[in-house]
Amino acid sequence: MNTKTKNSSQILLTLACFVIVVAGISAAQVIVIPFLLSVFIAIIIAPLMFWLHKKGLPTLLALLTVIAGLLLIAVLIGYLIGSSVQSFSNNLPAYQDKLDQQTTYVITLLDKYGVDTKTLSLDKFLKPGVAMKFIAASLNSLGSMITNGFLILMTIIFILLEAASFPSKIRAARGKQKNPGSQKLEVNVFVSNIQHYIAIKTSTSLATGIIVTVMLFIIGVDYPLLWGLIAFMLNYIPNIGSIIAAVPPVLLAVIQFGFAKAGAVAIGYLCINILIGNIVEPKLMGRGLGLSTLVVFLSLIFWGWVLGPVGMLLSVPLTVTVKIALDSREDTKWLSILLGPEIRNDKKT
Repeated sequence: MNTKTKNSSQILLTLACFVIVVAGISAAQVIVIPFLLSVFIAIIIAPLMFWLHKKGLPTLLALLTVIAGLLLIAVLIGYLIGSSVQSFSNNLPAYQDKLDQQTTYVITLLDKYGVDTKTLSLDKFLKPGVAMKFIAASLNSLGSMITNGFLILMTIIFILLEAASFPSKIRAARGKQKNPGSQKLEVNVFVSNIQHYIAIKTSTSLATGIIVTVMLFIIGVDYPLLWGLIAFMLNYIPNIGSIIAAVPPVLLAVIQFGFAKAGAVAIGYLCINILIGNIVEPKLMGRGLGLSTLVVFLSLIFWGWVLGPVGMLLSVPLTVTVKIALDSREDTKWLSILLGPEIRNDKKT
């Protein structure tokens, strides 16, 4: 009876600690979000710094080279966003006129087939201003993501400076324990798997962004580089990320060309998502880094609730990190299996 009481107390204590930690993270998201973004970016670029160091560059020089490249990319992205917002604002009257024409065409077509558009109040749903505000808000939200750029950059620098000495710190911390070799192996496997996951996800997101950019450029949709950048970033959000990324360019295609080409843009996004998200990425990931569909959906809701839009962006990386941590220890591997995808028994019975 005492054992059962003890186990129940431990479960309640664990749940209480979990609730307190989650509440603390949510309350401190002003600090937590830039830190998580910094860690995420640092994990992506750390292998490049280590590669430069292996090629003979001193650690500090390798770090400065990587940071210079990161700054260049940030400046280019900032310029792209700023110029796109400015150009969109200048073209806004023309876009509104075109969308008004498309709206009138749709209402006229529906009236022709006997649909009472006044009863349906379609004019409220097809107001040009609503679509224009949506696209403008999408562009402005990108600018707000770089407001903490300096804090994120400084955090990345310090993380990369510590990254070189982190393995030796782990060895020193574990050196006096009974089985330091297995502990070192667990840490190495944990870090390696996280880097492997983020490298694959970044590669597939980059491929998605490039294909989207080329597709929109061929079709003739304005700002193809911007929509490719959005597709790259939102590809980290599972399931709904690609849908959100497709909405602004599809709306813009409706304004520019009408519904036929807009449909082609939507189909193009769908094909890209099926190819990259459902075929290429699962094969590269393998089962060890995969998550069940239910876990992906729940993690999207949970991290979005805790950290807002950035939490949705990082929901899968954060959950995969937890899964990898559980998988790196024998006593918690069963939890990792529960979080993973369906186990298929290929053996013939």
